[in-house]
Amino acid sequence: MSTAAIAGKIAEVFPRLKARIAGFFYLIIIVGGIFAEVFVRGKLVVAGDPAATAHNIMAHESLYRWGFAVEAFYCACVIPVTVIFYDLFKVVNKSLAAIEALLGLTGNAVESVSLLAFFAPLVLLGGGRYLSAFSAEQLQSAAYVSLKLFEHGFAICLAFFGFDCLLAGYLIIRSTFFPRVIGVLLAFEGLCYLINSYANFLAPQFAERFFPVLAASAIAEISLCLWLLVMGVNEQRWKEQASLATQV
Repeated sequence: MSTAAIAGKIAEVFPRLKARIAGFFYLIIIVGGIFAEVFVRGKLVVAGDPAATAHNIMAHESLYRWGFAVEAFYCACVIPVTVIFYDLFKVVNKSLAAIEALLGLTGNAVESVSLLAFFAPLVLLGGGRYLSAFSAEQLQSAAYVSLKLFEHGFAICLAFFGFDCLLAGYLIIRSTFFPRVIGVLLAFEGLCYLINSYANFLAPQFAERFFPVLAASAIAEISLCLWLLVMGVNEQRWKEQASLATQV
């Protein structure tokens, strides 16, 4: 096989390879998010009870630390996914793909900074001598407040992610190399994220009632992740769209 033929073969499979790499990192993000949210915070944080929450965190300190470490790791995984998505979707609309990438990276930065508030209870409840001026109740309350601040930071992150999903859904619908139904589902999930985040800001009680709808809409991300892992992209259609983009 000639060098040119080998190069052409590599170019043909590269979009699918990139998509599968993105799917692998996306799977880490989904699994890591479920672990941190459901099996760490969901298990250890007792709503409205700082003392019980503090007790749970210190009684299961290793689990709590793993939750922090996993969330920090999957935040790092967002970066390659964002870069690959931009590379795949710039053939559809380069400007919108760039905006989508910026939204994703901004939301990820907000979540990464908010992780400081997630880690803070370990410092506040760790029994350091520099904390001796505070009572146990004060430290427990401060730890609980830090977790509430993390939740609000996470809601801000998800607001950016909602816009990100809307744009990504639109780009998928406009593309010819992904199933359009995934784009529709992703755009709907983005709308749900926006409703949930702004409800947390403006009407928390409604946010609690709306959360089951948001949880159900996660089928969009699961579908996209599985499609990326199993199918990648339609290489021929991606190449055709890339060729058209270079002619514009």
